Amino acid sequence: MAQDEEKSAQSLGPSGVTPESGVPLRQRHDDPSTNRESIDHLHTKRGEKSVHIDSSDDSLHVDEDETGHESGSDNNEGAVQPEQYRRVSSFARTATVVPRAERRGMFGHFAIIPEIENPYEYTNKTKWLITAIVALAAAAAPMGSGIFYPALPQMAIDLHSSETVTNLTVAMYMLAMSIFPLWWSSFSETLGRRTIYVVSFSLFIVFSIASALSVNISMLIVMRILGGGASASVQAVGAGTIADIWESSERGRAMGIFYLGPLTGPLFAPIIGGALAEHYGWRATMWFLTIYGGVTLLMLFFGLPETLVKRAAPVVPPSPSTEPSSAGLRRVSTAQSVKIHTKRAAAITKRLFVDPLLVLAYLRYPAVLITVYSASIAFGALFILNISISSTFSAAPYGWSTILVGLLYLPPSLGYVVASAFGGRWIDYIMAREAQKAGRYDGNGKLIYLPEDRMSENMWLAATMYPAALIWYGWSAEKGLPWIVPCIANFFFGCGSMLVFGAATTMLTEFMPKKSSSGVAVNNFVRNIFSCVGGIVSKPLIDAMGNGWLCTMVGLFAWITGNAAIWALKRRAPAWRVSMDNALSKKA
Repeated sequence: MAQDEEKSAQSLGPSGVTPESGVPLRQRHDDPSTNRESIDHLHTKRGEKSVHIDSSDDSLHVDEDETGHESGSDNNEGAVQPEQYRRVSSFARTATVVPRAERRGMFGHFAIIPEIENPYEYTNKTKWLITAIVALAAAAAPMGSGIFYPALPQMAIDLHSSETVTNLTVAMYMLAMSIFPLWWSSFSETLGRRTIYVVSFSLFIVFSIASALSVNISMLIVMRILGGGASASVQAVGAGTIADIWESSERGRAMGIFYLGPLTGPLFAPIIGGALAEHYGWRATMWFLTIYGGVTLLMLFFGLPETLVKRAAPVVPPSPSTEPSSAGLRRVSTAQSVKIHTKRAAAITKRLFVDPLLVLAYLRYPAVLITVYSASIAFGALFILNISISSTFSAAPYGWSTILVGLLYLPPSLGYVVASAFGGRWIDYIMAREAQKAGRYDGNGKLIYLPEDRMSENMWLAATMYPAALIWYGWSAEKGLPWIVPCIANFFFGCGSMLVFGAATTMLTEFMPKKSSSGVAVNNFVRNIFSCVGGIVSKPLIDAMGNGWLCTMVGLFAWITGNAAIWALKRRAPAWRVSMDNALSKKA
């Protein structure tokens, strides 16, 4: 114990200041209103010890044992030998369940899983259930784009439109997926996650029905834009939900499972869309999305509690001009009334139109910008690969049918599954290892996690694997090699790109713990711009350059810039993070 205390004191430095972050450790959790976010970097288990952080108090303490005696304290006095942390029902025994009548979110009292004050205290079983629900919801938006690919020729004939105009139903859908989450994420930070889910998926069902009933291409494009924008809420808010319930030490694995939804959705969608369009016509794809949205809405409505942590409301002194006096109501002049209503209208306008766009201002911070770029370049390469598979294997020398071409999207999907299952655990292990290597412990012997700890051999490997696999695929498809050769390449592309997606998204939630949804919304905006551009230019470039040279050009660019981004983050992230924290704390 003496050695642990000496090691902790050395790692903290004077006044409890961590040399890596430059921020007094005690200051990070002195404010009860920000306690849950501030502990994101301060969680681990050492042996059989388990530390509980009470969100209703500003201190860190160890759970009491069965006899009710305290096992440890904030100042680390005495021997710290806590019992194994015990949980019962769907939440920890120390969790405070919110009464049904007081639960937040739209129709929150209908949720089967109860809302608790500190979402970290749910059992792992409940956390995985919430994660699975959100992952299935996240599959809806990208599935809505992929399911249309096989049906585009039918749609052009039925709606008397050209192929170029018909392709806008996909391109504009992707553009909506990049823009609308800015609003969803902004609203979710105050209205809560559950309300956004319920409202957005209700709208998604309405717009999917309208798309299925469209009588011309103009109506279809408009309904597709609105439907894509509605379903894209989970693209940003979903990662915020994961950050709400999972602590940093476990978040990498959870984020990997969550990402299976938005990544496998578009890979299975062409198979489903091809089968439906071939037997029932292109409108069947829209009815499928309607059914999927309805089932997802039911899961969200009954299975998802509000997970956004409660924050202390700022105390605003009453305005003397509007405060009622003891003698009766105060008369307000016309000028004062106009001024009050004008301020109110300006505040509402700012909230609806300005605040969501201010989310993009986070890109001015280098740590956020470089992390977003590393994920976006991989996402753009993914959509170039998707377009290439469809155009290459449907033509000579392969000449496969629509359904068989859809099956070729399974190898990268398998890569996503493998990387999600093992990559998340690997990232969490690396994070703990790096913190131990640096000797970062707080006064209770808990590891201090930093976002950049997630980058090590995993990111170097991933940033090389997916560009190399893309080049492998490009030349094997260019030379008409047997289908198994490009499929193996696509499997490794899925593994490498998934490692990048998972690490980048998790790091963004940790760089901005109080605005996790906003950070992911920025990432979603930029990466969907990359995917939209990639989807538009890939077919003309394939026709002009061929798969081999196109994939080589994109692969080399991704490899060079991706590794440069990792090097910059490893070298400069600590200083950038401290600067960003200081800037954000001043605004708060």
